[in-house]
Amino acid sequence: MSVEATAERARGARADFLELAKPRITFLVTFTALVGYVMGSPVGGVASGPLLWAMAGTALVAGGASAMNMVLERATDALMHRTRERPIPAGRLTTTEAAVFAAALTVAGITLLYVRNGALAAAVAGVTWFSYVFMYTPLKTRTSLSTIVGAVPGALPPVIGWAAARHSLDAGAFVLFAILFLWQIPHFLAIAWLFRDDYARGGLPMLPVLDPEGRMTGRQAVANSIALTVVSLTPTVAGLTGTLYLFGALALGLAFTGVAARAAYARTRPAARALFFASILYLPAQSALMLLDRQ
Repeated sequence: MSVEATAERARGARADFLELAKPRITFLVTFTALVGYVMGSPVGGVASGPLLWAMAGTALVAGGASAMNMVLERATDALMHRTRERPIPAGRLTTTEAAVFAAALTVAGITLLYVRNGALAAAVAGVTWFSYVFMYTPLKTRTSLSTIVGAVPGALPPVIGWAAARHSLDAGAFVLFAILFLWQIPHFLAIAWLFRDDYARGGLPMLPVLDPEGRMTGRQAVANSIALTVVSLTPTVAGLTGTLYLFGALALGLAFTGVAARAAYARTRPAARALFFASILYLPAQSALMLLDRQ
């Protein structure tokens, strides 16, 4: 094999291992951990070193969870159009290679958090990994309630950040958890609506698969958007943010709920896509307001 071919193969393998870690999801997880760390820190006193270690450890654990998820879902991924070219079902990586990679990332991440940010942050990260891999992932093939179960590990990264900053869990950590938990429901329902044919092909009973007319899906999206709007105001009530955040979060929540209501009424792919993009815009905007106006 030529030097060029060897180098090309190595680049391909690196890209495949990177894909196992789901970089976009890992970036989102790391960002929410950053928000949790900053919100848990004294105003004007964010320690940059521990913050960077917390972000690195969280990213490693998130990447490890995503990689192990791909190991466990390899048969399902092979059935769906949007996932069948992933490294394992496409045969570019073996199950053993992926599992070792996932374990290495996870152990490295939890160890890093333990050494640099304390036992509590490492423990929360461990719970996040375990609940994602061994609770959410198996339930995806069994019940539509897997979306709610999956929202638990999805909402824990800001708690990791908070624990890393304070070495304790206060009411503020649970406020951040609740906001991210409720945000995920309409976000995931929009994705599931867009890819419901593929989910059905893979045997995953997501709510839009079981609800072909979309009425229940729409009601769930609206209900959780309304709940999100209400809960998103609690940081000000809890003394974490000021009035700028309060009115900004209210405006964002009402706008997001309006898009969810339109999707529930129209029950079309364009409306579901609009809800998906609204959710993508909502989270960084709400987080930026929180960080800008923290007390």
